[in-house]
Amino acid sequence: MKSSLSILCALMALAAIEAASGQGCIVSRSNGEIGGPESTGGYLQPGDFEFSDGYRHQFSFRHFVGPQEQTYRIEQGTQVMNKLNLQNYSVTYQLTPRFSLTADVPLMLASRHSHNSPITYTSSGIGDSSFMLNGWIWDSRENTRGNVQLGIGLLAPTGKDNISNYVDAFDGKGPHTQIVDYSIQPGQGGWGMPLQWSGFKNVGSSQLYFNGVYTAMFQSINSVYRTGAAPNPLTLTQFNAISDQYLMEAGIAKPISKVKGLTLTFGPRMEGVPARNLFPGDNLGFRRPGFAISLEPGFQYARAGNVFSFTIGKAFYRDRTRSVPDVLTGGHGDAAFADYVWLASYSFRYSRHAQSMGQHPADTSNANPAAGKPTVSGSTCM
Repeated sequence: MKSSLSILCALMALAAIEAASGQGCIVSRSNGEIGGPESTGGYLQPGDFEFSDGYRHQFSFRHFVGPQEQTYRIEQGTQVMNKLNLQNYSVTYQLTPRFSLTADVPLMLASRHSHNSPITYTSSGIGDSSFMLNGWIWDSRENTRGNVQLGIGLLAPTGKDNISNYVDAFDGKGPHTQIVDYSIQPGQGGWGMPLQWSGFKNVGSSQLYFNGVYTAMFQSINSVYRTGAAPNPLTLTQFNAISDQYLMEAGIAKPISKVKGLTLTFGPRMEGVPARNLFPGDNLGFRRPGFAISLEPGFQYARAGNVFSFTIGKAFYRDRTRSVPDVLTGGHGDAAFADYVWLASYSFRYSRHAQSMGQHPADTSNANPAAGKPTVSGSTCM
């Protein structure tokens, strides 16, 4: 029995802080897709389409400075809590046996609340969209048990980066309009270039997979002025930084022979925001860099051209690293991370070739395994 796997997982962000007394959320806006099962029909053929809908939920509330958790925040009731729901829609069109195009559009619904505050900030809308060109290194018609795919694309600032709420903090200042924290903004306000890689290797009846995506941004700072931030010519932290993001995944997929179409998956994932962008720049502005490493068990079920996936990522290491402004001022901000990230997805493949040949779209008896295609877009908090 040949291996199978195809899991959509959205990726997005971390969480929480204000410079020294930190609150907020590390922002990462990347989505990933794991593995490549034959249960989805193997390699896409020229003219084929694949449609996907991924969902991500996470609740961030544990504050970290470096790798150390600030447990007193929960004890004192001062923790910041970010809730994120991200719906991610994507479509892939196969141009040739080796090259394909993918478009990805996210929808986000998020909230942010400090435990000792009467205000809950909310945001919703379309996130930053991406367009990718992907290509297999080796000929897909000859490499059925392993291959590597590379991709390059464009991230467009289709998501708002200046959503505001009309709030009353009951502090005597009365109702006023305030821009919400950048961790729950649907977009970053800049253009970027996602670089992605994915691959698989069949080993016996199982499949090893690895995937990654790095989104390099072209700008350093957006034009959104942070409410209450004092002008600082040294760090420019009165404005939000436009940050790179990254995601790396690996694991094993094991089909269950007694249940046709069912595959169990397991592997680690690392995602985060670097302190310095890939392209040259001053790396100033307000940024919450950091990363989380998680273990992610899950399963996939494929039937009649439909693929359903579900995974739960459990974080076991979290680190809020120092930003460039932190280094310049001698500080070290904090951030709030989630314990779990819940991921679910559905995908469907439309293959004119299978229909014209009288083959069911999900028939994989003669199909080649296809690796996943990590994409970038959206906005979330981890």
